[in-house]
Amino acid sequence: MKILIISDAWHPQINGVVRTLEATARECRKQGHEVRIVGPDPALWNAVSAPSYPSIKLEFFARPRLRRIVEAFRPDFIHVATEGPLGWSARNLCLEQRLPFTTSYHTRFPEYLAARVPKIFARFTRVLAYAVLRRFHTPSSAIMVATNSIAEELQRRKFRRIVHWSRGVDTGIFRPCGKTLEAYATMPRPILLYVGRVAVEKNLRAFLDLKSSGSKVVIGDGPDLPMLAAEYKAVYFLGPMSGEALGRHYAAADLFVFPSTTDTFGLVLLEACAAGLRIASYPAPGPVDVFAEETTRRFAVLDSDLEQAVTRALALPDDPSLPRRFAEGFSWEACTREFLDHLQAPTPEAIKRIARLRNCLCRWGQHALALMCK
Repeated sequence: MKILIISDAWHPQINGVVRTLEATARECRKQGHEVRIVGPDPALWNAVSAPSYPSIKLEFFARPRLRRIVEAFRPDFIHVATEGPLGWSARNLCLEQRLPFTTSYHTRFPEYLAARVPKIFARFTRVLAYAVLRRFHTPSSAIMVATNSIAEELQRRKFRRIVHWSRGVDTGIFRPCGKTLEAYATMPRPILLYVGRVAVEKNLRAFLDLKSSGSKVVIGDGPDLPMLAAEYKAVYFLGPMSGEALGRHYAAADLFVFPSTTDTFGLVLLEACAAGLRIASYPAPGPVDVFAEETTRRFAVLDSDLEQAVTRALALPDDPSLPRRFAEGFSWEACTREFLDHLQAPTPEAIKRIARLRNCLCRWGQHALALMCK
């Protein structure tokens, strides 16, 4: 079958959404499906830089371009992955042409926005943002979320038709491959590693302000990178990285620290586990779901005091086989099966038709029963 995925997050961006869509498309193609992913076209006049992210382009007024793509590709299923300008154009096009579609909730935008405004406006910003997102997702036949915590949060906020779509990890790239690495050769141990976007919503200062001994390493890019690199001279900021190079940097570290409290999953957690690292994190959505099993206490520590989480995690046995074995339970093949199943979920219109049919059958049954009793 033909699957069209539309996402505001796409190359040249490097983030969890992009890696998830890449892996899902790859697995779909292995199963014989034809997949096309459409992201913003940075060459168009209507593509502008995102606020505070000059390297990220947002494409506005994209409905005519998307209409041409849909008409040419003729997809069997459409998935709108993000709630940005391109995602809104795709949603509105589907409604205009009465095309069923699914959506996914990758990013807690209300929490991100609330972190960027003065505290006095944070609650209003959060409420307004959730209202906008609810409007975006309401026509979707299924809203795919990665964890139970996020599903429960959205349900409390009156989102409907929520389904589970987990994540996977490439255990070939991310694996225990030794602590020897030239980039780390002169750094005092233990090496505490953070991988991800360098931005305010990632709560990175909680990591950078740790009093723990050893060295702190940050891998990733983002709008706050120049400012934080200038402020924290003792921290090693290595910039963006991917593939085998990133895998080796994971494996050569001693502890992975995840300070974010706004992620919906935290794909980097699985990558760190696959590379054999112990984990220190806040008990926030994402980590509490990923490390819900009791066995994960042997290599992952979640504590509301990140300093305590780091201290306790470093005291655990450094046995790469424990997190590695755990990560091997998350495959992109299984995640893709979930994704494909949800694409074929009944649309809201189909649900209404089924409900009407059920009501008709009930009324017919009641009428027949009444005639039999006469």
